[in-house]
Amino acid sequence: MSDLTEVKTLARKAAFARREAVKTPQRDAAAAEHLLKAVLPHKGRPLSGFLPIRTEIDPVPVMAAMAAWGPVCVPVIKGKGQPLEFHRWEPGCEMVDGGFGTFVPAKADVVVPQVLIVPLLAFDRAGGRLGYGGGFYDRTLEQLRKTREVIAIGYAFAAQETQDLPLEATDQPLDLIVTDEGVLQPQDNRPRSAI
Repeated sequence: MSDLTEVKTLARKAAFARREAVKTPQRDAAAAEHLLKAVLPHKGRPLSGFLPIRTEIDPVPVMAAMAAWGPVCVPVIKGKGQPLEFHRWEPGCEMVDGGFGTFVPAKADVVVPQVLIVPLLAFDRAGGRLGYGGGFYDRTLEQLRKTREVIAIGYAFAAQETQDLPLEATDQPLDLIVTDEGVLQPQDNRPRSAI
């Protein structure tokens, strides 16, 4: 195990514990208010959300509201080392097991999002994000950003913020971070390199 892998493993463990300690319906509701305000200016543009697993913050109420104005989709894992694919989602649509504890729409109607609500374990104020370790969002954002303008919105509880985020050159920055305490506009000026 490399030093960076070990550092990230420890950071993920600490982030899971912080998230679990603060998850409440009240914090989910407060965050949803901020998230709705952040995404409303983009109504009509294809929006990717996610269906929460474990103790993740819940974007589903905002996704349901945005479905009235344009396509909403959720990520689908196609395979190890591949970018995500996104399938159209709407409230009440039929869902099937998507692996990794996720559910995905039964109908595979592919949508290419322009605005992505991104799950995470930890974030920093510079727009850094620590995910689960599969690199799916990093590959996906890199691919999307080569062909179009996209907005990546990190969605988390404020307690998931950290100052010592282990980042690599391949980690894609967030354009906005929404928490139960408000909206942060990152200013990412630092170089990304392995620790």
